[in-house]
Amino acid sequence: MTYAIEGSTGPWEVVIGLEVHAQVISNAKLFSGASTTFGAEPNTQVSFVDAAFPGMLPVINRECVAQAVRTGLGLNAHINVVSRFDRKNYFYADLPAGYQISQYQHPIVGEGVIEIELASGETKNIGVTRLHLEQDAGKSLHDQHPSKTYIDLNRSGVALMEIVSEPDMRSPEEAGAYLRKLRTILRYLGTCDGNMEEGSMRADVNVSVRKHGEPYRTRCEVKNVNSVRFVMQAIEAEAKRQIEVWEGGGTVGQETRLYDVARGTTRSMRSKEDAHDYRYFPDPDLLPLVLEENWIEELKSKLPELPDAKKARFIQDYGVPTYDAGVLVAEQATADFYETVAKGRDPKLAANWIMGDFFAALNRTSTTIATSPVSAANLGKLIDLLADNTINGRIAKEVFEAMVETGKDPATIVEEKGLRQVTDTGAIDAAVDQVLAANANKVAEYKSGKDKLFGFFVGQVMKAMAGKGNPALVNEALKKKL
Repeated sequence: MTYAIEGSTGPWEVVIGLEVHAQVISNAKLFSGASTTFGAEPNTQVSFVDAAFPGMLPVINRECVAQAVRTGLGLNAHINVVSRFDRKNYFYADLPAGYQISQYQHPIVGEGVIEIELASGETKNIGVTRLHLEQDAGKSLHDQHPSKTYIDLNRSGVALMEIVSEPDMRSPEEAGAYLRKLRTILRYLGTCDGNMEEGSMRADVNVSVRKHGEPYRTRCEVKNVNSVRFVMQAIEAEAKRQIEVWEGGGTVGQETRLYDVARGTTRSMRSKEDAHDYRYFPDPDLLPLVLEENWIEELKSKLPELPDAKKARFIQDYGVPTYDAGVLVAEQATADFYETVAKGRDPKLAANWIMGDFFAALNRTSTTIATSPVSAANLGKLIDLLADNTINGRIAKEVFEAMVETGKDPATIVEEKGLRQVTDTGAIDAAVDQVLAANANKVAEYKSGKDKLFGFFVGQVMKAMAGKGNPALVNEALKKKL
């Protein structure tokens, strides 16, 4: 079903493009040797280049270039062997040089594509226009003093990849799916940690609306949105605002806006600049960047298995449903955890345990796979105890909860708590006889045709055996006796 927003004149189509700023994972900045570690004391990671001291010359960081190329390859994009750095001129108090070194007409990465999957199971390709490298600005701190703004230049000069999409998205859901997929790819590649809370991934959201079949109308850009949820909310809020303007007889002007999370609305920031406003020109201190084809091929040969390929392999090799495979490959750590648990075991049962009890425990205890008290090896051992009938399904849940609390091996918990499943047919027969004798009236009802009472008898026998009876043997013994 096509997403549309209803206005007083009928449905409107929303047109969305995203510009994602992804901070490159590197030890040093794009053009200086200063550290990029997050959370350091203000202005302790600033070189003379970052602070724009006179006569300081930028020197390009090879690793940042390699990270951009890896990302381009991961986005199925064209790598431009020759690219160029330009100066983008504008004034910010936290931009000491008065310009940003960026790429404009000749970016390092050209057109690519990202496949997204929607809740309906439908897939859609979203075009990537370009990826270019640029340096970040510093940070203005407005809450440190009642009348002054403080400047922190730690972030100044940090390498960013700006990844620009085509205006191919038509709903907040598609934009959310695109952002999540892009973040997953970047994390798999190890080129950006995708941590939107720390600002290492931010999105500028371009939104316009139109009637079906019309050409594009004027777009507005909502700047620096720092979570997938807020991107989706900002799209809806801005689209509704534009529809009201058009339907009220007004005209939407091209401008930059901010999303107000508290109010759920966007507000004007400034009129939108065009490229000529920035007075781009080639940076005179940097030669064009020329990449060797064999270096690109070497980087390509060392890429990890990416989410789409891994998902296809999970479906093919493990026989898990498409939805399950999508969940399991969403994070590299989850995929690795699953493969450890599933190796040599029932892969669907492994997926069910991870996506069910294990994920629930992570949420409940606010832990991650890396810090979970339940290791992949121990979860695998728990499934082994189920498979060899040492424990049954009900006991397995109890053992798992004890594993979450203690981090112990499941076999140890079974022995310590005396939870081993009873498979002794003599003991099961005795429990069945006891239950049937205590419920003679129910036995008579069952024999007169009330088949549904069978479940009652199973429950009573399991209760009598403290949940330790083997369910299959209990069922078999009851059928024989009844």
